[in-house]
Amino acid sequence: MTAYREAGYLPESLINYLSRLGWSYGDQEIFSLDELVEKFTLDNVVKSPAVFNPEKLLWLNGWWIRHKPAREIAETVLPVLRKKGLCTEIDNRLLSIIDMTRERAKTLHDITGSIDYFFNDEMVYEDKARKKFLNEGTLPVLQSLIEKLENLDGFDRDSIRAVYDEITESMGIKLVKVAQPTRVALTGGTVSPPIFEVMEVLGKETVLGRLKRALPLCV
Repeated sequence: MTAYREAGYLPESLINYLSRLGWSYGDQEIFSLDELVEKFTLDNVVKSPAVFNPEKLLWLNGWWIRHKPAREIAETVLPVLRKKGLCTEIDNRLLSIIDMTRERAKTLHDITGSIDYFFNDEMVYEDKARKKFLNEGTLPVLQSLIEKLENLDGFDRDSIRAVYDEITESMGIKLVKVAQPTRVALTGGTVSPPIFEVMEVLGKETVLGRLKRALPLCV
């Protein structure tokens, strides 16, 4: 159990998975502890040997990470974040970050290993991403983005999206041509939660600071 906890598995997913080894209740796959207490009977236990399927366990773990209350996930990962020097308390900002990053997570390590850029302003760029998305071709896009974001009164995802729509229309380019250079400038890589949500959580000052620091890399 300790090894699985250290590997980023939740107790709920392990209990859920182990209860289904050799036992079934119709086609239901997801069971809370209360449901297992209510529904488990020896009558539905098969005699044939059970087969351990790590992929199925991983799938269940991802399901529980997505559906467990964000605060409970935060309580679980906070000691890891503290050890990394990233976060010291559970607040609305951390809960928002959990909600964003857990959508693709299969283990808790997928969360704790992918959110450094929310807390650390010193950017480390993936070399391939930097060369592909921070270059002379994207320089005018980022310059236009900075100018328009500076003039925003609010800084929520809807107002940010409106800025992107304005740029794509005026420059005749697709959204990805703005979003990916932004993503690399703000996170250092090409994979993140939805970029407008990331920007909202980072805040206007941090976003503009990182975009401006990325400009010299484009020339």
